[in-house]
Amino acid sequence: MTWMAVRVRPGAARDQALAALFTAGSEGVHEAGDELVTHFPATAAIDAITAAVLAADPGAEVHVSAVPEMDWTEDWKKGVRAHDLGALSIVPPWLASGRDPSRTVVIEPQMAFGTGEHETTRGVVRLMQHVVRRGDRVADLGSGSAVLSIAAAKLGAKTVVGIEIDPDSIANARENVERNAAGACVTIIEGDATIMLPLIAPVHVVLANIISSVLLELLPLIARSLTPDGRAILAGMLLEERDMMRGALQAAGWSIRDEDTEGAWWSATIVRR
Repeated sequence: MTWMAVRVRPGAARDQALAALFTAGSEGVHEAGDELVTHFPATAAIDAITAAVLAADPGAEVHVSAVPEMDWTEDWKKGVRAHDLGALSIVPPWLASGRDPSRTVVIEPQMAFGTGEHETTRGVVRLMQHVVRRGDRVADLGSGSAVLSIAAAKLGAKTVVGIEIDPDSIANARENVERNAAGACVTIIEGDATIMLPLIAPVHVVLANIISSVLLELLPLIARSLTPDGRAILAGMLLEERDMMRGALQAAGWSIRDEDTEGAWWSATIVRR
């Protein structure tokens, strides 16, 4: 099949431009610097897609080009790389050879979120190296590929429960747990965090890489689920939301102990005051 690459340099309405691409039928959008990149079959109504993006974000620039035929089953791997993040690394299976298994989180990229390619995943892994202690009980909310659950196990957590509501992510997560020989301490369960977290509480650490609006809703539940000395790491927040989130956290009785910023994303370690 011949494909068309659609590259969008957003204007003032980036989220709307992104939503327009998905509404038009994109199955995945890659952030390449300040551009949004996706692909459509050559038979797609490219002019209509371009018009939809510009209607959603009038300041956007849209560039369309034909993509040469290639073996996508192998070529897509070129865009997935190893990420060395302090004491831990996140790598795909084909780059794992020769690495120390105790310091390497091997993730097979599939539909589940969390391959190390996103800034929020990397931010949590950097922060958790100062948070997770040997013997801790950890809850990973919205665990996706289980990358953070496995990282917590590699850092010495005794028990890690990954909670994921998307059934399509569960198989990939469990395969990744097995691939990393982490099954003795990592359990992946399907369900709603608001129901499941109280069942496994109390925990020493909560990991939550979700969107800011959901994080705000979960704060009271997280507070009730932590041990007195517990800590939470929040991610999925845009850097432009930092001031808003800091104010909301303070009002809810939390203090920020550590922060991580990469690109447009902000992550934070928080404790109750």
